[in-house]
Amino acid sequence: MKTGPIPEALTRLDALEREGLTDPAERKALEAVAAEFRVRVSSAMATVPTAGVRAQFLPDVRELQVRPEELVDPIGDEVHAPVPGLTHRYADRAILHATKACEVYCRFCFRRETVGESGHLGEAEFDRVVDYLGRTPMVREVIFTGGDPLVLSPRRLGAMLDRLEGLGTLEVVRFHTRVPVVAPGKVTEALVRVLDRALPVWMVVHTNHPDEITEAASAALRRLNRAGVPLLSQTVLLKGVNADADTLEALFRKLIRNRVKPYYLHHPDLAKGTGHFRVTLAEGQAIMAALRGRLTGIAQPLYVLDIPGGHGKVPVGPGYLRRDGKAWIVTDPRGAEHPYRDL
Repeated sequence: MKTGPIPEALTRLDALEREGLTDPAERKALEAVAAEFRVRVSSAMATVPTAGVRAQFLPDVRELQVRPEELVDPIGDEVHAPVPGLTHRYADRAILHATKACEVYCRFCFRRETVGESGHLGEAEFDRVVDYLGRTPMVREVIFTGGDPLVLSPRRLGAMLDRLEGLGTLEVVRFHTRVPVVAPGKVTEALVRVLDRALPVWMVVHTNHPDEITEAASAALRRLNRAGVPLLSQTVLLKGVNADADTLEALFRKLIRNRVKPYYLHHPDLAKGTGHFRVTLAEGQAIMAALRGRLTGIAQPLYVLDIPGGHGKVPVGPGYLRRDGKAWIVTDPRGAEHPYRDL
């Protein structure tokens, strides 16, 4: 039963029960889930009643069902780590794991084995990262991730950005974050000032359902926009959350209204205990084909698969072209086919 204002974040099963978010009859099974994968639901998300929002954050007994194909490190972060805290998979960009903490712990997260309440990148580790980047000028972009990098203080982020900017080799810094949506009050004027700098800072906002974008989230996105931070979005295709054209259309339209360009729609990764969220590639391709005729191009993300084992991400369709002898057959957004010759 609800007992008053929700605290900043719910991290214990008894707190979730008090707010009516979990069933006390499942307590014992959920304790086993929480022992495997940390629980944290921000107050901003705990107060959204939509089932597709809550399914992303509330523990579920199905998480204990681990399938043979599921992996501890499904996208191969560790395979491409030249120094602790950095993943260098692609030649011109590197991922900086600034922290292992998040404002929420998503039940489908591909890093769910490593995220936790603590674990910010230490100063000595960051020194090694900066040294590696200084010796590797082919890296033109550093991508802050985690965990969620925006849980760090503006002071700490500013100090890190100053050192990266001082290298003189970077063209852009990118942040991947859920904070503007799940904890919009943390997008403060102090944070905005830190991000407004000569070295371009881009931000990819992770959001999966239109009801996540509350009035407070819209205000946070506007603060970032006014500071000159270009905003993109990243969405995971999730059964029970957004795996239909209507929900994704509503999400992408809402993002565009908030000056956020949909960037990636990720096929769900093979993280342990996440099978109940996964759809097939064919289902995802069909959803994207349906959106092609319904949405402006600027509201459509690229549907991608991160190949297990650290081999990188690739577009996975849908396909609109097939060979027919020396010609091509092109499928239009309504499903009709047309011949085309390019020679």
